[in-house]
Amino acid sequence: MLQSGSVGKNLGLLLQLWWNPAAAMSAILDRGSLLFASLAALAVTWFEGGHGLSFYVPLLLLAAAYVPGILLIAGVFGRIAGFVPDFRRDYSPLLTCIAMAWTAANLPLVLFLRLIDAPMIAFALAAACLVYFTILVFLAVRTVFGAPNGAAAAIAMLSWVPMVAVAALWGPIRMVLAWVASPFFLFFAWYYLGSEFSGLGVGLRERQNFRRMLEASALNPHDGDAQYQLGLIYQQRRQYTEAIARFRNSVAIDPTEADAYFQLGRIAREQGRTADALAHFQEVLRLDEKHSLSEIHREAGAACLALGNLEEARRELAVYTDRRTHDPEGLYWYGQALEQSGDREQAREMYQRAVEAARTAPRYRRRFTARWSRLAQKQLRHLSSHPTSAAPSA
Repeated sequence: MLQSGSVGKNLGLLLQLWWNPAAAMSAILDRGSLLFASLAALAVTWFEGGHGLSFYVPLLLLAAAYVPGILLIAGVFGRIAGFVPDFRRDYSPLLTCIAMAWTAANLPLVLFLRLIDAPMIAFALAAACLVYFTILVFLAVRTVFGAPNGAAAAIAMLSWVPMVAVAALWGPIRMVLAWVASPFFLFFAWYYLGSEFSGLGVGLRERQNFRRMLEASALNPHDGDAQYQLGLIYQQRRQYTEAIARFRNSVAIDPTEADAYFQLGRIAREQGRTADALAHFQEVLRLDEKHSLSEIHREAGAACLALGNLEEARRELAVYTDRRTHDPEGLYWYGQALEQSGDREQAREMYQRAVEAARTAPRYRRRFTARWSRLAQKQLRHLSSHPTSAAPSA
């Protein structure tokens, strides 16, 4: 049940979607209520004048077609982009975010239609609300899955494909909806399948319980690991300002926390602050030169390469590829360092090894290695077509 305090907090999250949607999506994952999100969507439909069957159709379509469609599409992109959606884990968090997004996007339109009779303006406002909803879906996908921006944008754009299919089959679907709206059917469905329906909310409850435990642990001024774990959550959601603050808190509590320095370096590198990234990686090397199965050498080498420190890049990447001989990413970066140093034959060998390593990787790893195989093949073609030219920048 929703308590008055919970209603107020969720209403605040709903309104926050209008001025700070990225932070609101993260807060909805941490404190949002699926029940509130569902009731809010129904309230918008009712306020619009919905009655009978039309009263619950938008929410039902979101729950039964739109969100499962996003999960299916995300599964396709996840094999390429390196994130793995899971229906049981992600369904209720995603539905909560999407229902809140649908309510926030449609409420201005509903209020306008109630107060003003201007069809042309209403049409333009409806188009704007549709665009805004798609933007909110992009933020929801990025936050729930931790998807890269490009993949999240593609998923948000393709999320309308299931709804187009629903529209094409609306006649028979409407007949089924009228049948399942029977109180007797709903009673027996809940009686026999109630445990399955309630299980769909496990993902959101687990996420929120874990977050609450971490927040409680973070109150301890000597618990650097709780700060680090919270930083990982923010990092996965692409909220880098908050992630950086948590990682810095972690190393302030425990200066030997190599994991936090490593993540600070990865964020700095992703943001283009390569010199800062290298400084963090060097700190990790000082603390543990075999950190993360020696991946610290790969990250430090790639940072040196971006800064033009070719000799240091070759040294770090040589260490890494000697220890991890079948990592396509490390082999690709080593090939880049060799190519930019003028050693084209060894660079060709590294690119060929990267392609082979990606081809022979276990099936579950191929979504992570495919990118480096494509880049290595591109560089091999470049070396073949430009036998004496300088290497292009990575």
